[in-house]
Amino acid sequence: MLSLVVPVYRNEGSLPDLLSAIDLMNDQLLRDLEVVFVVDGSPDNCYELLRQELPNRKFRSQLILLSRNFGSFMAIRTGFQFASGERFAVMAADLQEPPELISSMNSLLITKNFDIVVGVRDGRDDPFMSRTASRIFWGLYRRYVVPEIPLGGIDIFACNKPFRDTLLTLQERHSSLVAQIFWLGFRRGSVRYKRQKRQHGKSAWTFQKKLNYMVDSVFSFTDLPIRLLTRVGAVGSILAFLFGMLVVWAKVHGEIPVPGYAVTMLMITFLGSLNLMGLGIVGSYAWRTYENTKNRPLAIPMRVEKFGS
Repeated sequence: MLSLVVPVYRNEGSLPDLLSAIDLMNDQLLRDLEVVFVVDGSPDNCYELLRQELPNRKFRSQLILLSRNFGSFMAIRTGFQFASGERFAVMAADLQEPPELISSMNSLLITKNFDIVVGVRDGRDDPFMSRTASRIFWGLYRRYVVPEIPLGGIDIFACNKPFRDTLLTLQERHSSLVAQIFWLGFRRGSVRYKRQKRQHGKSAWTFQKKLNYMVDSVFSFTDLPIRLLTRVGAVGSILAFLFGMLVVWAKVHGEIPVPGYAVTMLMITFLGSLNLMGLGIVGSYAWRTYENTKNRPLAIPMRVEKFGS
């Protein structure tokens, strides 16, 4: 059986089309499908609509309501924990990824020696600024952090049970599920597709969430910021030494009759800002270490219901 995990947050408008697409997918998979909906503290009526509709559907399903919004990655992990299939897949509720990809990835898991199959985007029907920012971020991320990750990242994937079980052992907060997938390794395949235009509602993927995701993706998988800070500090020390030698030479030869206020203030401001930035970077690593020592649950399922035979 294939267990499909669908995180749900502010997707009230797309739920009717989503359920229809899953009905068709269930027929394609000969009704060997289980769907785990994880409502991630959504403020709209997603939970009520799913609770009303799921008893009337032919596919087996679980409906999980989290106590608050923990983020899509934690919702996916929760769905994996409750799913009971032998193979697992993840799909967003906004239908920007073609639902037929699930059947293709499931077939590859069955017929090929793959542990995980990821969806690789050939294109995306998104606004120009969003496409450009995504291309820049993932290009730099591939170059300096995780070289194996596809250009544009991934939003949809399927895996077998050993991969799922291993993924759930990574109890990390403020991390990137996408980067974890590639960090684990295993035998990996891919399918290509073009991301579709959003048809319902407005994306909950705000600029603040994108910024937090970027920071988590970098700080959880590389010490690059610290190495850059060390190099900047080393270069700054060399420049400060040369500047000091120049000042001493000029003073000895009488070229500096009056101490320069502007240069002094500029140096103090620059070095002070550099120190604050360094403390912030080191503090970010220390804070993540502290968060992972608390042993709090990554997400809290408040209600779990099952539907279908």
